[in-house]
Amino acid sequence: MNRETIQALELALTTSPENTILRKQVALGYMEIEEFELAKGHLNILIQKESTRENKKALAKCFLMLENYTAGLILCEELAAQGYLDFQFLSTYINLLIEDGQLTSAVEKYQFFSATAGYEDPDLEHRLKIPVIHADLEPPETFLEKPDINFNNVGGMNNIKEEIRMKIILPLSNPDLYKAYGKKAGGGILMYGPPGCGKTYLSKATAGEIQSQFMSIGIEEVLDMYIGNSEKNLKSKFESARRNTPCVLFFDEIDALGSKRQDLRASGSRNLINQFLKELDGIDSENEGLLILGATNSPWHMDPAFLRPGRFDRIIFVPPPDFEARIDILKILLEDKPTEKIDLEKLAKKTDGFSGADMNLLIDLAIEGKLKSAMKTGKIEKLTTNDLSSEAKKVRPSTKEWFNTAKNYALYSNSSGLYDDIIKYLKL
Repeated sequence: MNRETIQALELALTTSPENTILRKQVALGYMEIEEFELAKGHLNILIQKESTRENKKALAKCFLMLENYTAGLILCEELAAQGYLDFQFLSTYINLLIEDGQLTSAVEKYQFFSATAGYEDPDLEHRLKIPVIHADLEPPETFLEKPDINFNNVGGMNNIKEEIRMKIILPLSNPDLYKAYGKKAGGGILMYGPPGCGKTYLSKATAGEIQSQFMSIGIEEVLDMYIGNSEKNLKSKFESARRNTPCVLFFDEIDALGSKRQDLRASGSRNLINQFLKELDGIDSENEGLLILGATNSPWHMDPAFLRPGRFDRIIFVPPPDFEARIDILKILLEDKPTEKIDLEKLAKKTDGFSGADMNLLIDLAIEGKLKSAMKTGKIEKLTTNDLSSEAKKVRPSTKEWFNTAKNYALYSNSSGLYDDIIKYLKL
């Protein structure tokens, strides 16, 4: 489509602004001729009327080409949480991660999508320099770390911290008392909730609170294309953690490794889940002092066997940051930015329902506005409360889509009471 055709369509759009089919053609036309800023404007209008996956995929591509990586990633994380596996979308998602400097996450996503959806892209493999995993070799334990943060660095979330204290911190502080009641120090906690709300950060803070080792296990460190190797990789990670107790072993996106077995077609995937359950039970080894934290955006995809007592027997809902947490997050995000008299409490009120990622996007948008002015004047212009308040009105909380899905499970698939916290949070 050439520019003249696009401009003719855009002229027609002025007389029929509600014509979504016409507007989509204009947006796609501008993308064809690489006028991504113009395409973005039409797609933003279109999404207000038709919030479809295709429209969001196109907008994410625009953000990639315009180097607005945070906004693009928020869209992609929302689509991925819905199980969207269109290959063009996956390419955009992984390229956004690469350009944003998140190479580890890009590798994890690529290998996960390759294993679960058959996604392949030789160019991305070359960019990512994905190594071949030799499961028969003993891996070095350089992936262990001792976090330098603790609960003091986590704003709000007091109920969640208390749950973790009861399950993890107090047993390690009072081992003899717990043994007197036949309880062991260790076990598992599964955290679930919308993306971008601090589950990973909270896990690191937990390890810092008890001054233990911390091991974060990515999907790409476990999944392997050869039969049996995934189980060996998982077993190796658990054995390394057991050699370094007390140790917090953290699995992000654990639903990718622990999906419902009846939903899986490949026997290899079912074997991996059985191996995971075996490691959680400590059938061949002692798990005392091994603290297993899992995080998922999709608890409804987890195999019920993971939720039995002795495995992930504490299920914790991690909602969007509360008022106090939003103040702390905003303070951290703004601390190295040029600002002037920021009213954090006012901004916290205006960002109800925002995830940490949403607040990061809000600040990025405000900075973009200031940069435009600074480019004209040649002077650094400071961010103000009004700047941020104005941008807050334009950001749609990414958590809303997640709650739309979660609400259905909470109302119609909650016989076990797993989603009671969602019902309470939404005041249903």
